[in-house]
Amino acid sequence: MKDMMKIFQAKWSRPIIGTHLVFGFLMPVWAQNKTSTEAIDEYRRMLADGNPAELYEAKGEGIWKQKRGPKNASLEQCDLGKGPGVVKGAFVELPRFFADTKRVQDLESRLLTCMETLQGFNAAEIAKTDFGKGEQKTLENLVAYISAESRGMKFNLPQSHPSEKQMYEVGKRIFFMRGGSMDFSCATCHSTDGKRIRLQDLPDLTKNPGAANGFGAWPAYRVSNGQLWSMQLRINDCFRQQRFPYPIFASDATIALGVYMGVNGKGGESIAPALKR
Repeated sequence: MKDMMKIFQAKWSRPIIGTHLVFGFLMPVWAQNKTSTEAIDEYRRMLADGNPAELYEAKGEGIWKQKRGPKNASLEQCDLGKGPGVVKGAFVELPRFFADTKRVQDLESRLLTCMETLQGFNAAEIAKTDFGKGEQKTLENLVAYISAESRGMKFNLPQSHPSEKQMYEVGKRIFFMRGGSMDFSCATCHSTDGKRIRLQDLPDLTKNPGAANGFGAWPAYRVSNGQLWSMQLRINDCFRQQRFPYPIFASDATIALGVYMGVNGKGGESIAPALKR
């Protein structure tokens, strides 16, 4: 142990910017006395008071109120399901059916609708933009702010409209659909208890508490790459790991998966924006 600490002190004598580098180095030491899950939980608690997602939340609140776009309007009249301009409590009831678009929409797709109808942006062009660039960056900030306004509230996705029920069934089929060059599905990793990857437990997204813990943590700030990931990006990355092409942004496929996970997580608490390794 003393030799290890000497190496650590010599190599990292200068200030360290990437906290995750320290965690990666110390993990073998912590694991001598703790399980990997306990070590990761302690790591998250250490950073919880300084979650960088708070910066995105603050920017998102400003953007929500700012007059922007060709119509020089704010998003304060955007209806996220609780009435025009109501943000608190909206996140934990999304995705849901909206009568004006006649579609089941998640938070990102609903924001695209509002940005187009209220502000005059081209929703199709934004959907084509790479994550983290242009108005996609705007969406990151907005989802951080809006999700934070429902932090601590219980998920209660509506299932009263036929389209909502249909999307749940579609999401279920996609969740269990095997494919890609590796021939596996979402369910391969997330339909049973006790599975792990990269030292972390994989939640069972077919039931609680796994569904609420998994679905209820996104959007989240990822320390490993210094980015805030929305649910759309999280789902797209899962498709990448299956060796599928990226789905179209805010496609019915990704929204249906959100409905399936969110309904399965009913009653669970939202902790978004969370902190991830």
